[in-house]
Amino acid sequence: MGLLDRCQELFNTANLYEVLGINKEATEADIRRSYYKVSLQVHPDRAPEDPQATEKFQVLGKLYAVLSDKEQRAVYDEQGVVDEESDVLSQDRCWEDYWRLLFPKITVQDILEFEKKYKGSDEEREDVIRLYVQHQGDMDAITASALCCSQEDEPRLCSIIQAAIDGGEVTSFPAFTQESNKKKRARRKRADRERQEAEEMQKEMGLGDEEDSLVMMLKQKQKSREQNFNSFLSDLEAKYAKKTPKGKKGKK
Repeated sequence: MGLLDRCQELFNTANLYEVLGINKEATEADIRRSYYKVSLQVHPDRAPEDPQATEKFQVLGKLYAVLSDKEQRAVYDEQGVVDEESDVLSQDRCWEDYWRLLFPKITVQDILEFEKKYKGSDEEREDVIRLYVQHQGDMDAITASALCCSQEDEPRLCSIIQAAIDGGEVTSFPAFTQESNKKKRARRKRADRERQEAEEMQKEMGLGDEEDSLVMMLKQKQKSREQNFNSFLSDLEAKYAKKTPKGKKGKK
């Protein structure tokens, strides 16, 4: 299955720019920044509850490789196709290593700080409204796609959307305005189950504050992963040991 088909299956759109939440006029800096945001959301260590996280992360790596290559991007912009045989999409590339070459200093603390600054920001509002339009008001898809989103955030996201509707900024989709209580309860029940499982894991591991909990859960997840990926913890170790990885070269 090609890259565009995989994007449609995993992100509900075959448009590479829409996956990153940007438009065709985006600058190289915009593309890089958006790739960072979305890839951070689906990184296997950040989304252990998502069985498709690894696959999404790999697809995002390929997507960014295409849009960050001038020739590949030009072909995509003009023809709407991707050259699956190009070196840019080499199947033997480790997309985890590729990601770390681009963002070598990402740590657990960086993740926590990002969430703290992102929630309630104008950037979050723009992203939520974009997702509302993209998914035509489907809150299941919106909450699944929104950055740093938990069940507790849903009322706040709904308020953002409702305010945009009342202000005439976006269309009023029935999927949002007429969502059944049954569907809302099912989403809440699903979120409660996931939260309970997380709390049980924290209790079993004797975890403390939020940062310690995240660190320990990443360690636990790393032990059980079948993929040979590095965790965010390797960044912490590299940072405090002041070691520089040697021998890693990215393909151009």
